[in-house]
Amino acid sequence: MSAVLCEEKEEEEEEEEEEEEVLSVAAALVTAPAAAPEMAPGKRRATVMSLSLAIVGSLLLQYVSSQNAGFVKSPLSETKLTGDAFELYCDVIGNPTPEIQWWYSEINRLDSFRQLWDGARKRRVSIGTAYGVNAVSVLGVSRLTLDDAGIYECRASNDPQRNNLHQNPVSTWVRAQATVTVLQKPSIVASEHVVLPTDSHSPPFSLQCNLTSAHSPHSESFWTKNGEEIPETRSTSKNSEYKLVKPRSDDAGLYMCVFTFESAPPANASIEIKSAPEIHGHKRSENRNEGQRAVLYCKSVGYPHPAWTWRKFDNGFFRELDNSSGRFFVNSRDNYTELLIENLDISADPGEYQCNATNIIGTHEEKSILRVRSHLAPLWPLLGVIFEVIILIIIIVVYEKRKKPEDIQDDDDLAGPMKTNSTNNHKDKNLRQRNTN
Repeated sequence: MSAVLCEEKEEEEEEEEEEEEVLSVAAALVTAPAAAPEMAPGKRRATVMSLSLAIVGSLLLQYVSSQNAGFVKSPLSETKLTGDAFELYCDVIGNPTPEIQWWYSEINRLDSFRQLWDGARKRRVSIGTAYGVNAVSVLGVSRLTLDDAGIYECRASNDPQRNNLHQNPVSTWVRAQATVTVLQKPSIVASEHVVLPTDSHSPPFSLQCNLTSAHSPHSESFWTKNGEEIPETRSTSKNSEYKLVKPRSDDAGLYMCVFTFESAPPANASIEIKSAPEIHGHKRSENRNEGQRAVLYCKSVGYPHPAWTWRKFDNGFFRELDNSSGRFFVNSRDNYTELLIENLDISADPGEYQCNATNIIGTHEEKSILRVRSHLAPLWPLLGVIFEVIILIIIIVVYEKRKKPEDIQDDDDLAGPMKTNSTNNHKDKNLRQRNTN
């Protein structure tokens, strides 16, 4: 044990001597290159290069391990109308991950920045920040007013002294600014909302929008339905009109007249055409084997989008489906619903299902039939063919057995007359011979 300790101690002493030699050589090269110990030129050059690489490596390691905050994505300036909303994005990189703050100042008072918090301005301000490899933050302001115009600043820092009041914020925080301009929304007079009759027999009518005032010259106008532009509705007139000649349930939806301007954001007005839901497409029947999955669906037209429910006819009435068994799943979105039934049970799942669509105007429902077959269902056609072949063979055998005695009797009857005729013929021949004699 003592010998091992002695060997380890000798190795440590040798390593310390080598380190002292390298340090002495480095000090000599740095402080007094001319008085450096006598070395071969190649060895001295190698020592200098190794020291240089060590110094560069330590600097790179220090740079990688600690990196000042910098912007990957800065907020962009925007122009909005009163009543609209905006969002500003800020993406910052650094090591350690930087902290992000949002500040605001009026346009003409750049020295009066105030920090923004989530829920400020009567909960119209929302701030969402996520910290990972990068720091990402989103500032949103809704229901804009003219007072919301100004300069919004994203600040980021990973300096340990960033929140020290004795430190200058300019040296510890990096900043990116965006100017948000808020204009008064143009005045648009629009038609009233329309409710279609439940019998789907409505007279023709028109949707109208009139642009009465704007702060920028008008460019053109067009109409949209449920967020999609209606073809051939673009016009340069300030009075825009859209006609519905034969209004039906599928014409219901959210309509917008949109006016564009030369130097201002577009403005719009909304008109709702409401109607009771009408189910136009559904799966009337579904045939599946037990253990498989069944999918029933329904599609509807009408506005507002309906609330969907699924029911099953059971014991004389329809009961609403729940997922107590863990096999029923309902997926509904807008004017479409889907019922998924997993691991079909041949005794419990077959029957009549009903999808129901209901909104504030009315309700509509349709039925679907679900049939569940046994695992042996694919074998039924083959079993049927085999059964038919067996029946056919039995019929043939029985027929043959009944036919043989009759066939023998018929053969005997045919043989008797033939023999009698032959005898008669001989007699007639003898008579003719006697007459001749």
